[in-house]
Amino acid sequence: MLSRCGMGMGTIGLAPLIADVQSGSADAPLSPRSAHHPAKAKAIIHIFLNGGPSHVDTFDPKPLLKRYDGRTLPVANLPTERATGNAFPSPFRFRRYGESGIEVSDLFRRTAESIDDICVVRSMHADVPNHEPSFLLWNCGDARLPRPSMGSWVTYGLGSENQNLPGFVALCPNGLPTQGVENWRSAFLPGVFQGAHVDTQFKEVDRLIENIRNTTISTARQRRQLDFLLHANRRHKDSRGFAPDLEARIQSFELAYRMQTEAAEAFDVSQETKQTQKMYGESVQARTILTARRLVERGVRFVQVWYSGGQPWDNHDDIGIHSQLSANIDPPIGALLKDLKQRGLLDQTLVLCGGEFGRTPTVELPRPLLNSGKQLGRDHNHHGFSVWLAGGGIKGGHVHGATDETGWKAVEKPVHVHDIHATMLHLLGFDHESFTYRYAGRDFRLTDVHGRVVNELLA
Repeated sequence: MLSRCGMGMGTIGLAPLIADVQSGSADAPLSPRSAHHPAKAKAIIHIFLNGGPSHVDTFDPKPLLKRYDGRTLPVANLPTERATGNAFPSPFRFRRYGESGIEVSDLFRRTAESIDDICVVRSMHADVPNHEPSFLLWNCGDARLPRPSMGSWVTYGLGSENQNLPGFVALCPNGLPTQGVENWRSAFLPGVFQGAHVDTQFKEVDRLIENIRNTTISTARQRRQLDFLLHANRRHKDSRGFAPDLEARIQSFELAYRMQTEAAEAFDVSQETKQTQKMYGESVQARTILTARRLVERGVRFVQVWYSGGQPWDNHDDIGIHSQLSANIDPPIGALLKDLKQRGLLDQTLVLCGGEFGRTPTVELPRPLLNSGKQLGRDHNHHGFSVWLAGGGIKGGHVHGATDETGWKAVEKPVHVHDIHATMLHLLGFDHESFTYRYAGRDFRLTDVHGRVVNELLA
């Protein structure tokens, strides 16, 4: 009707839509999109120390624990997953770093070299002292129900700046973490926004991403095959109406084809200079974090770095294991912050680092079959713990909030996990209360009905 009336002038208003369809962008759900307001950050690197690192041994020094070493604390022990006993001072030394003079333990001394670019949140708290619900709370905003992960929310809202790589990549060496792929699921969001898992224990791209290359036919022939398959799938989808699973499959075929041209180069850290490789280190965690920088540099929107499969920071029987774990990841984290800054990427890349909760300031009581009768570890502690953020509009050289003098509970300016999510979305340009997706008759959001932007963290 519009094309026939007024000599076709009515179609001018539809020109942008027609152009989108003709260019194929209507079928490109990962195309870059604008947010609600100007953003400070364009991408996120989330370093997840799965298992729960001890805040009183890393970023929250508690001198009082030395005074009460081996004795009952002046405050009652709070309820956690397991029984705990007397005060357990940190075996690690804390030092002041940078112009800000923030205290950090020797476990993260390389990271602390960039402390003036870091904001340490010492007043975090979560909901329960158990790994599974706390993993899901951090990654999906809900501890119980199937909800989209934050990486899925971010790519749904912003798309990606590189159409030849996934917009959301989960780098986890040596298997899957606790709760597995639920940590990076898209749930009721379209499947194209689900995180792509890459096991970075491998170096060869064909093992990092299985079946990434077709060695039997040319790319031109693959394209003809995919065009035929796309046509058949579209007809199948059109005859059935709403079919999100089929649409996700269509998009996965297309992305896999495009990845052949860029994935091999993006994941090949051997292309970095010898100096850069040496700066990051030789551990699998070093290779993983260097890969994260390469992906963000190439326009990937959200990269999650897991320490490894399982929950390696869950040191119930010997907190000394923290020193082995930090030796693998502290140097590459320190290198990442310096590398991003010298490349001009830190201002637009938000880096978040922490675990699902902290650990108790008291020693865990020995229990047969659970901690081999040892009395050198700490139980989980969701009442108070630390995370840190850097870049992407974050106030560097700043400490926000505090736990009590023993390290048990967040008492000054407490920050919930939902608040971190709200703040991250704000830095990406979103009003977390308005950033929703309609599903099953309700508007859902990452922060559910909670969360506030912590303006004190912002530069």
